[in-house]
Amino acid sequence: MPLMLYALMLLAALLALLLIRNWGEGLTRSEVAVTASAAGQVEVQHRSEVLLHVLLALVVVIVAGQLAARLFAVLKQPPVIGEVLAGIAIGPSLLGALAPQAQAYLLPADVAPYLALVAQLGVILYMFTVGLHLDASVLRERGQAAAAISHASIVVPFVLGAFLALGLFPALAPAGVAFTPFALFLGASMSVTAFPVLARILTDLNMSRSELGVIALASAAAGDATAWCLLAFVVGVAQAEVGGAVLVMLLTALFLLAMIVLVRPVLARIVPWIEQRGLTKGWTSLIFGAMLLSAWIAEGIGVHALFGSFLFGAVIPHNSRVARELPRRFEDIVTVVLLPAFFAYTGMRTQIGLIHGWEDWLWCGAIIAVATLGKFGGSAAAARIAGMSWKESSALGVLMNTRGLMELIVLNIGLDLGVITPRLFAMMVVMALATTLITTPVMHWLGVRGEAGLEPSRPEG
Repeated sequence: MPLMLYALMLLAALLALLLIRNWGEGLTRSEVAVTASAAGQVEVQHRSEVLLHVLLALVVVIVAGQLAARLFAVLKQPPVIGEVLAGIAIGPSLLGALAPQAQAYLLPADVAPYLALVAQLGVILYMFTVGLHLDASVLRERGQAAAAISHASIVVPFVLGAFLALGLFPALAPAGVAFTPFALFLGASMSVTAFPVLARILTDLNMSRSELGVIALASAAAGDATAWCLLAFVVGVAQAEVGGAVLVMLLTALFLLAMIVLVRPVLARIVPWIEQRGLTKGWTSLIFGAMLLSAWIAEGIGVHALFGSFLFGAVIPHNSRVARELPRRFEDIVTVVLLPAFFAYTGMRTQIGLIHGWEDWLWCGAIIAVATLGKFGGSAAAARIAGMSWKESSALGVLMNTRGLMELIVLNIGLDLGVITPRLFAMMVVMALATTLITTPVMHWLGVRGEAGLEPSRPEG
């Protein structure tokens, strides 16, 4: 009997659908509805095609990045260099030159805005983890030496970069950009140190707890915080007139003050309470929401959202279980999935082929030389004045010259603002890779050995 009722129910439903179909086939649609329907189908098809390209690009850059990272790890180089090169390889610089049709299919131009959104989310979360890893106690313990070295490593390359702008501006500045924002941005981009990549190099060299390693980390941490504030000012100048830039500076100062004076003490009270009850999904959601709100405020002020996410991570107590556990929950997703989108996006915008002719390569060499002279020279001189030996000062200067991913983030900001041209962008990317690649080999050449920092100097002669 139940089987009979089930069959009758299905038959009744089928008859009802047939009647509804016959009735509906006789209806007519308005022209507006037809047009909207056609447009909607085109839009859905376009989104589907874009999603296919984005997913395929991510698969290619993730696989290529991991393979390249392992190769560079064998060569005693930071794995991030391999990942960056993989992103550049699938762009117009390599794949576009060898197989233009394949590159156009993999990364068509209309994919860029969607890939950019994924990339922005990746670097926002990445900068949040950088802020979480920022150890303020190291800055306090080595405050005087770190402050002197970090400031010298910012001021000297900034001035040299602004001076180099005198030669670069006539040939490589975008049309309609004034000299002041161009020079300020060039100086700021020369001042960056890749704090996370530096930490990774020191760990690989077994130096993270040596005196030299601690001073390098402290100097890089202080320098990164200063560089981001400096970049916030440069962005304000680039986006507004002088009066608007001053307003951006004031709002940025108020935002920074509020985060340190108001938000940090509140978090210092809340975080132990969270640790007692466990970092639940609810608390994780609130922390992430607050981080995104901080990024939104920074973007609204006129500085980049990355500054807000970095700052929020920095005000969370560094030694807390929350600061240690949060990165474990999402760091793999950020570094393995989201950051490759940033590398692919950077690769789309990097056209090494734009650097052509001996004059361009001379400028590229000058950029590398000025960047290295500023960072290495400023850091090493300050370290020597602070009482370190020439060998230790040289090693510290080499470490501070590491730029890596942080430089790429800054350069993408400059390209988005229209302060630099794609041609100059390509030259600066080459500089970022070159200054990072030379770090580990030079450290080995200087005689870095484990926690001792430097092997004993041999008697001369």
